[in-house]
Amino acid sequence: MSRYVKKTSHKKGLPPGSLVFVGNEKQEKIRIRIFNYDEENLKEIEVNRIEEVFPFKEQKTTTWINVDGLHRTEVIESIGKHYDIHPLILEDILNTNQRPKMEETDNNLFIVLKMLDYDAEKNEINSEQVSFILVENCVISFQEREGDVFDHLRERLRQNVGKVRKMQADYLTYLFLDAVIDNYFVILEKLGDKIEDLEEKLIANPSKEMMEQIHNLKREIIFLRKSIWPLRDVINGLERSESPLIKKSTEIYLRDLYDHTIQVIDTVETFRDIVTGMMDLYLTSVSNRMNEVMKVLTIFAAIFIPLTFLAGVYGMNFKYMPELNWKFAYPIWWGISIIAGLLMLAFFKKKKWL
Repeated sequence: MSRYVKKTSHKKGLPPGSLVFVGNEKQEKIRIRIFNYDEENLKEIEVNRIEEVFPFKEQKTTTWINVDGLHRTEVIESIGKHYDIHPLILEDILNTNQRPKMEETDNNLFIVLKMLDYDAEKNEINSEQVSFILVENCVISFQEREGDVFDHLRERLRQNVGKVRKMQADYLTYLFLDAVIDNYFVILEKLGDKIEDLEEKLIANPSKEMMEQIHNLKREIIFLRKSIWPLRDVINGLERSESPLIKKSTEIYLRDLYDHTIQVIDTVETFRDIVTGMMDLYLTSVSNRMNEVMKVLTIFAAIFIPLTFLAGVYGMNFKYMPELNWKFAYPIWWGISIIAGLLMLAFFKKKKWL
């Protein structure tokens, strides 16, 4: 259950804004990478001390500060003090059980969402919380661990492809959100293939193992829905925000991002309906198979009812039963039994029960 709910009991009794890491991923070392750029120049560095980040605040060029690893709360606290980030926002960054949301303060925008990836070996979806702080000319991203969906964005920055180095920090924030949401489509494609394969097997030969697979699939979709559904409000809030950090030129991109989010949500809802239908189909198939078995047994029982009656009558130990002394009594009994059985079969055929 740690994939779905992380323990927060150790925060009990602490005052609001207390910086306590809540999560499972703990890197040996926090990795801090910086991209500082404008249209003409790009500086990409990796720093060992958080104090090396602070001079970039005063520069007019756009800066992306990426922090991999959250367990060292003193690093997060130092960044918060230098960039004037509210302690409650820092607390939310360290609590990796947050639902996707957007919060706006006087001097920054805070966005948190789930970044997903598909583990082919375990055949399951992994989730990582990623948080963004948008301040003047700077975006600070916080991740639980190394590895993300932003490698192509880094290459675009290095190669100066597209508008990324011509625009400012709000456009960079849009590109982060776009990369995360585009990766949702990749996850949904893999999930769709899994659903299609399972559905074909279910129709051909339903089994107990399939019920377990359907149940796990349903849990994955519930988890996906929980991670994706609130994004609609996040993007809508950014689109309607009156913050000076969001420029007019970026609003059209946010509208497009909102459309992508709705597509993802619609796909998740469709998958949820399909999986619910698969569970109903499995239960119906099992019930029908049981009904077929009971039908065959009932037909056999019905055929043997008159035979049992005859055997019961002539199995009684009465002294005066004239048929017992007949020469052809035994073959006559068999003839009557066979005719009765055939009549029962003909009756079932006529009723189309066979």
